[in-house]
Amino acid sequence: MNTPSPHSFHIPVMGIAFTIDTPVKVACYGINSAISIIEDNLVEVMRKYYYKQNNEPYVAIDPSQENYRTRRLTDYLNLLNRNVQTKFEELRSSAFEKGSEIVKYLEMLPEENLLKQQYHKFIKSQNSEERRKLEHFLRTNLRAGAIEVNIMTKVDKNNLDSSGDIIPDGSDALVALKAYAESDLENSSVIFSAGLNPRLYSYLEKFQEFNASAWGKFKKRVVIKVSDYRSALIQGKYLAKKGIWVSEFRIESGLNCGGHAFATQGLLLGPILQEFKDKREELATALFSLYQPAIQAYGKEGFEKPHPINITVQGGIGNHEENNLLLQHYQVNGTGWGTPFLLCPEATTVDEKTLHLLAKSEEKDVVLSKSSPLGVRFNYLKDTSAEKERLDRIKRKKPGSPCTEKYLVSNTEFTKEPICTASIKYQKLKLAQLSAANLHPAEYQKQKEDLLSKECLCIGLSNSAALKYEEPFLNKLNAVTVCPGPNIVNFSKISSLQQMTDHIYGRESLLKNLNRPHMFLRELQLYIDFLKEEISDCVVPGPRDLKNWMSFYENLEQGVSHYQSLCTEGLITNKKSFEQGLLQAHEEIAGVKQWIERQ
Repeated sequence: MNTPSPHSFHIPVMGIAFTIDTPVKVACYGINSAISIIEDNLVEVMRKYYYKQNNEPYVAIDPSQENYRTRRLTDYLNLLNRNVQTKFEELRSSAFEKGSEIVKYLEMLPEENLLKQQYHKFIKSQNSEERRKLEHFLRTNLRAGAIEVNIMTKVDKNNLDSSGDIIPDGSDALVALKAYAESDLENSSVIFSAGLNPRLYSYLEKFQEFNASAWGKFKKRVVIKVSDYRSALIQGKYLAKKGIWVSEFRIESGLNCGGHAFATQGLLLGPILQEFKDKREELATALFSLYQPAIQAYGKEGFEKPHPINITVQGGIGNHEENNLLLQHYQVNGTGWGTPFLLCPEATTVDEKTLHLLAKSEEKDVVLSKSSPLGVRFNYLKDTSAEKERLDRIKRKKPGSPCTEKYLVSNTEFTKEPICTASIKYQKLKLAQLSAANLHPAEYQKQKEDLLSKECLCIGLSNSAALKYEEPFLNKLNAVTVCPGPNIVNFSKISSLQQMTDHIYGRESLLKNLNRPHMFLRELQLYIDFLKEEISDCVVPGPRDLKNWMSFYENLEQGVSHYQSLCTEGLITNKKSFEQGLLQAHEEIAGVKQWIERQ
């Protein structure tokens, strides 16, 4: 078995820059965290910064060099790994005294952890021999957290060589996977998000690092971020047929999350988790029935039973009670805490202006926007420097952004080669098309607003680290976009890492609003609002629209019923407030149903 983290939570990837070096900050304390390595120009900036921090010679890897993207990414991962191991060994050998790194590690652990329990015995013991043995046990059993790499499967454009030909296996996602596979990382995971990418998933077969060396033991594990059970089953089976085992399914709320929001058809987190809980063995058996013959067809020895599959969940978790409900009732193996960590400089990399903007944010400031050039809804904080820059360009009648990085190019409406819908080129062409289309004024205005809302995320989500560390990224392009989940409005205190872990484990509260709605109620309301918006955006609904909306309604109703059962079983702390919220939501959903039935 791979060594598990001593903590019950992980820090998910956030944007591009915000967790770009989080492992260096938290892994020495046993905390797992994920980074994005798709933006190799930012990675090169970070390589330069950390080589200088280490007092090591920095040798640039520039675009004129062969395989420069892969080399940049692999070297950065190796650099992170070295830094983590150095910090961890320094921590392990530090003195057992108040304020030391090893004491900080142990104090942050959850109370049920064996190391924490032995630490308490060490503190209380008056026997020098017993203290010596306990100290040896503690030092020996400390574990560093894992460095995980997130690859967004939709970000996978082809790259061209100097002759204009497509580089074989040179697309963005494939390069990131190759760089990760060839890195020194062990006891680590690659996380695939945003859905099935056949080319990327097939590429996994080329790397032995993802094969099991023994039952449950992998040098590098595969994790898939999913929004529901069906997605997990489809993607898990696809990979199992190729002899690739999925070691973890990371469930994320479709709307109550940061960054891109992949909404379900009204399926809510509670019922989704219940389905995973009820079908956990069925899932493992289904995948193993395809995995076993696949690896044997490659001439490998099979296994007697399925490898373990972890189920984790993230999206909008706000306090210890909610965290415990997920761990204990739904029996997940761990939880992801992302957005609150944006206010923890010891864990994430956020420039000062953006940090204070996050700290003072209110509900009106976090919107489910249409800012992403990918055409996927995007949770977004208003009033950032990137939004101000975009609006200023529109005001000056020069909409659109310079497209220097080209990671989100996808549109071929006007060009042979894909371009980005946030780019100056696309916006100019699209505005001309809309002007000539003779649309109804209301429809024209709606399409124009949707178009002009597109923002350059490649640069906006990368700049925070460059600003924080005063390392130039792109000349004269300094705007920052930040993409917290709606949960950010419940937090305002800029906290230490120890304060944040104490909040997660119920030893302290960082909530500014103790009357905030339960995470399940918040997600439910987000889905109701999403459905209403879909309905209002449809001028003339057809039979398919009405059928989809009715299915959406039915899933919401099933969710409400499931949450009512939690109250009946005594699993909700503030039962009266929760039931009142469910009643209001039920009435609102019923009103939507009546409207649909009248059409």
